Amino acid sequence: MNTHAHPETAETAPADVESPADEAARKAKRKRAFAAMAAVVAVLGGGVWAYETFVASRHVETDNAYVGANVAQVTPLVGGPVAEVLVDDTVAVKKGDVLVRLDDTDARIALAKAEADLARTERKVRGTMATVTGLGAQIASREAAQLQAEANYASAKSSLEKARIDLQRRQGLVASGSVSGDEVTSARNAFETAQANLRASEAARAAARADRAAMVGDRDATGALVENATVETNPEVLAARAVRDQARVDLARTVIRAPVDGIVSRRQVQPGQRVQAGQALMSVVPIKAAYVDANFKEIQLAKVRPGQNVTLVSDLYGDDVEFHGKVVGFSGGTGAAFAVVPAQNATGNWIKVVQRLPVRIALDPKELEQHPLRVGLSMDADIDVSN
Repeated sequence: MNTHAHPETAETAPADVESPADEAARKAKRKRAFAAMAAVVAVLGGGVWAYETFVASRHVETDNAYVGANVAQVTPLVGGPVAEVLVDDTVAVKKGDVLVRLDDTDARIALAKAEADLARTERKVRGTMATVTGLGAQIASREAAQLQAEANYASAKSSLEKARIDLQRRQGLVASGSVSGDEVTSARNAFETAQANLRASEAARAAARADRAAMVGDRDATGALVENATVETNPEVLAARAVRDQARVDLARTVIRAPVDGIVSRRQVQPGQRVQAGQALMSVVPIKAAYVDANFKEIQLAKVRPGQNVTLVSDLYGDDVEFHGKVVGFSGGTGAAFAVVPAQNATGNWIKVVQRLPVRIALDPKELEQHPLRVGLSMDADIDVSN
């Protein structure tokens, strides 16, 4: 009864059962799919391994890199009113080109005064030297006068001695009557005259000695001012010449010139403005000497060495223009260390942050001349660390 009630079920059940051949085909297809997937994974893994081994391990790169340059600040060395400004921002200048002229009236007056002081000092020194020479001649004359005074003194002394002997002799003969009183009186007068002459010659000798000594003192005092020196090497002349030279320098400094080749930037001066020494007037950016500071992560720098080759691309020119350079060196500290407000790591809520260290890269001057860069532009830097 039940057998005949569902004849269709009994006949269709075998049709839903997979045959052994179909099952084998399905398993084979599945194996082929797994094999294909394994092959793809193997190829991808091999590619990644090859890239890491032969490419990535030999290069470190960053897009945190920027163009820099040693920007020259233009500042006056002397103060004064601005007479003329000859350049403006974006103008290309060469080293030595005139940028600004200051009013030089005061500087010219100071130079004229310094030149007059120098001429007066030179004449004074020449006069002093002539005085020393004249005093030398006068001293020679005084020496002759002193010698004459010495001779007169010796003669007067001899005459006094002779008069004394003659007086004594005559006084001894008075008692015997051989000599009259008049002769004794005459001898005494001669003796007194000889005494007066000796005193006069002694005074004259002392005066001659004092006169010569005073003359020698004057010569020595005056000669000390010019001793062992010519007019050119005299200290007073050298000092006056230094003042004159400083005045010349100050006059020359009223013309302010470009310190380097480059592009004028940040002009901050106008004609008629009074400027002070050291005041910033403008900047000159030496774009032909530009470099790149690339901020690499500290974990990238293990193999980086000075002298390694670097390939760079700028956002300005795109991938079509490549720059080439070399690693120059590393900064003395990370960017965080030199920040205006350095990070305080000695806190309870400390989180380690990977630091970046600036790496200085020198660029090829010929490439810079063909494709000029500007300070602050973004760059991508790729260092070849294989050598």
